[in-house]
Amino acid sequence: MREEHWSAYLDCVGELLAQPQVQAMKEIRHHPGVSCFEHSLFVSYVAFRLAGRWRGDRRAAARAGLLHDLYLYDPRSLPSYKQCFAHPLAAERNARALCGELSPEEENGILAHMWPLAPRAPRSRTAAAVCLADKLCATAEVLGIWRRLELYRLAWAPARAFR
Repeated sequence: MREEHWSAYLDCVGELLAQPQVQAMKEIRHHPGVSCFEHSLFVSYVAFRLAGRWRGDRRAAARAGLLHDLYLYDPRSLPSYKQCFAHPLAAERNARALCGELSPEEENGILAHMWPLAPRAPRSRTAAAVCLADKLCATAEVLGIWRRLELYRLAWAPARAFR
């Protein structure tokens, strides 16, 4: 990972990382051994890079990736099949409350990130980047690869500054 990529990424999401609602995701268990915050940071950065390659909106992808799982409740409180459909709606509602306005690409990226399991499909390259990043990152997390990636080693130390 190059420093200029990380710096450009932080320009997109730095103010969001410091928000208490985003910090609260550290207390929510997401995938095995991964907090909702770690997962969202991972998705956000990967979506940012994918959107750049696909000529999408890198800022919207980074923000939607960070906020895509901002549901802020214990996911074990719902049956897993309901969580799949409910959490994008809760995340979009919470993201709107946090940010005020969301761009159409940010909104679609958050609401469509569970496609094809959920009915909303990505309608832009940016939203598709968030959707694909979510699948790639979840796979890396479940397989235990996330903590061995250079991104984890380089990104986690600067992200701790936002505690």
